[in-house]
Amino acid sequence: MTKRLRVTTLARLGTCALALLAMLPQAAPASAGELNILTWEGYATPDFIPKFEESSGCKVTASYVGSNDDFAAKLAAGGGVYDIITPSLDTVPMMRLGGFVEPINISKVEGFDGIYSEFSKHVDVTAEGKTWAVPLVWGSISLIYRPDKFATKPDSIAVLFDPANKGKISMWDDKSALYWTARYLGYDNIYDLTDEQLDAVKAKLIEQKPLIRKYWASAGELTELMANQEVYVSNAWNGLTSKDVNALKKGFEVVEFTPKEKAEGWMDSMMLVKGTPNEDCAYKFMSFMESPDGQCGLAKSTGYFPANPVAVASCMDEEMKKERQVGNIDFVKSLVMWQQPKRLDKYLEVWNAVKVAP
Repeated sequence: MTKRLRVTTLARLGTCALALLAMLPQAAPASAGELNILTWEGYATPDFIPKFEESSGCKVTASYVGSNDDFAAKLAAGGGVYDIITPSLDTVPMMRLGGFVEPINISKVEGFDGIYSEFSKHVDVTAEGKTWAVPLVWGSISLIYRPDKFATKPDSIAVLFDPANKGKISMWDDKSALYWTARYLGYDNIYDLTDEQLDAVKAKLIEQKPLIRKYWASAGELTELMANQEVYVSNAWNGLTSKDVNALKKGFEVVEFTPKEKAEGWMDSMMLVKGTPNEDCAYKFMSFMESPDGQCGLAKSTGYFPANPVAVASCMDEEMKKERQVGNIDFVKSLVMWQQPKRLDKYLEVWNAVKVAP
């Protein structure tokens, strides 16, 4: 299991948390001649990485995270050596303010112009007049369940809090559990909750704990939980878990659905780790991942949506383009897109308190 950011430390940092991350020990630079990536499951698979290695001469070594909180922890601990990281949009500001990454020279990234402008020109991507990230892939987090275990199709986040499902519920081990619970409680300001609202969210999550079979730390772990019939319902990254579970042909299927409270949206980007000696390979990799081989390869391995509609024009058929929301920017606008919480340290403190509660 991946290492989590120490919440007790962040709580003490208070409103200076992001700026003070820069003072933590930085990872030693990776060795030249190789490319070390800190990324998510499915983002560095044999579906496309060998093509990159053959064409670039750069050998890829990938390490994986289970939560966005892992990026700062891995980089600050000094125990990892990375050239590229792929955090989600709500974590990009922390990486920049913490001094972990360098600005991107977009002239070195082939295909950058084909990325959705809603992503490439996002205020967190282009902060301080510079580009800090190269949008890679996006998607939504909705709910996944076993239709054969429910008399009627659920339509709400309430299914995660229903005592009737005790012992068969799972949730992602991530601070986003606060977002889900806040939306269930009817709060719209989920990234800027008041102390009173956070107390209510905390109480509801602690009340829910006896219903939870396990908080999952990775998509692979959720796949195992569902495939082994340990859980029947969970929040999940759209596309990946349902694809993997159903491919196992266990005699049942899992189905995704968008709750009436809407689904959350995310976008992952490539960021250049500060001081990397492998800048040439890093830019080659970014360019490759914005090419048809990279974008379609990633979409195939994950089930997620490509960030570069121009790149996939020639490698996806019309059915897949529709399925992966290619060109459908209105779908992005329908999602509750992730943002960095205004009081990140407080959110992490609350989530940690939930997890240690009896």
